[in-house]
Amino acid sequence: MTLNVLVVTKGHPYDYNGFHAIFDDNKNLVSTFVEQPAAQVILRPENVAPYDAVLFYDMWGIPTDPTSSAGAEPPPGYVASIEALLASGKGLVLLNHALVQWPTWPLWREISGTTFRLTAGEVNGRRVPGSGYRGGAGEPHRNATHRLTPIDPNHPVTKGLEGGFDIIDELYLRTPLAATPDIVPLLTSDYAFTRANFNPPPLAPKSEQETWDHEEGDKVIVWAKRTRNSPVVASEAGDGPDAYANPNFRRLVDNALKWVASDEARTWARGA
Repeated sequence: MTLNVLVVTKGHPYDYNGFHAIFDDNKNLVSTFVEQPAAQVILRPENVAPYDAVLFYDMWGIPTDPTSSAGAEPPPGYVASIEALLASGKGLVLLNHALVQWPTWPLWREISGTTFRLTAGEVNGRRVPGSGYRGGAGEPHRNATHRLTPIDPNHPVTKGLEGGFDIIDELYLRTPLAATPDIVPLLTSDYAFTRANFNPPPLAPKSEQETWDHEEGDKVIVWAKRTRNSPVVASEAGDGPDAYANPNFRRLVDNALKWVASDEARTWARGA
């Protein structure tokens, strides 16, 4: 089964060759890469229709980050395009920093279901601190080695990963996901999600960073989400070259794309 996949990037630095190799080395994927903001044209309904699934690896709409969009609010045309994407039932995969883009746009948080916050604020009706992270160039806590284990080894996204696998990758310290039928946890980490192991939110005000504290975090790293008519796989895994080259992470990406493009996933998303 060959999938026609649109991959959206830009707004966050990454190892270009390593990331693109995930798709170039996969003979089951025909991948088209597009950067923001040009992606907003390709994601219009008439242009995105030929693609079986869309994978987001962009981090746009963060005005405090010079590599991202200058505006925090998405243009009305882009809002309409994303709403049309969800209405059509197109399958979506969000990797790593793509989950936390557009922090002031409620629809983007609805798509992924993440509880990650760049600064303190409200999530699922609860006031929470900004989320911590370890990874990238963050000091003192860089990328960690940890083990991912499937919760449901029979789910199509975890096929071939039943025994779990080790990965060197970025991690987030955030509050637990909402417990709803629309969110299905898929893989958990064995890492210790405690304040001592994480850096404070880097884009939060300095005063917030200096006094930052956080409860024990969620161990769920990958989950499925149904948003309107679309099946979504959200993965916090996928930050750097070690992850990109990991054959089990590549299998995870392949499985996720195949599943969100399937009739089974679209039926689940519609609640049928």
